[in-house]
Amino acid sequence: MYYYAYEEFQKEIIPFTRKIKEEFNPDVLLAIARGGMTLGHFLAEGMGNRNLFSLNSIHYEDTQKLDTIKIFNIPDLSTYKKILLVDDIIDSGETMIEIKRVLMEKYPHLELKVASVFYKPSALLIPEFYIKEAKEWIDFFWSIKI
Repeated sequence: MYYYAYEEFQKEIIPFTRKIKEEFNPDVLLAIARGGMTLGHFLAEGMGNRNLFSLNSIHYEDTQKLDTIKIFNIPDLSTYKKILLVDDIIDSGETMIEIKRVLMEKYPHLELKVASVFYKPSALLIPEFYIKEAKEWIDFFWSIKI
């Protein structure tokens, strides 16, 4: 297991944000709740973008992958064009593929790109923007148990 500390994230988020803004400059940052919320907040702050929305998807229960992908609480994106989907990790890629499918079905005019902190090279979808490759299970600093 790899612990991804806040100090490491803090060093990496500024150049990551700059790269996304220069190469895509999204109208909306759409964080996938809950994993993408922290990254989404930092990106929105760094870009000065107040259009930080979220949607919910459930494909895992703790570390157990479920048989179905539930996607709900989809915001109204009808007046926007460039959407950055934000998550903590692209693991299998199945969830993000389904999210993109659902969004394009509902809003075919959108230009969608994906940003994540980590991705696995074996994933069915590689994000356009990522900080690093995951070589083992990631324990994020924001994943606390009470």
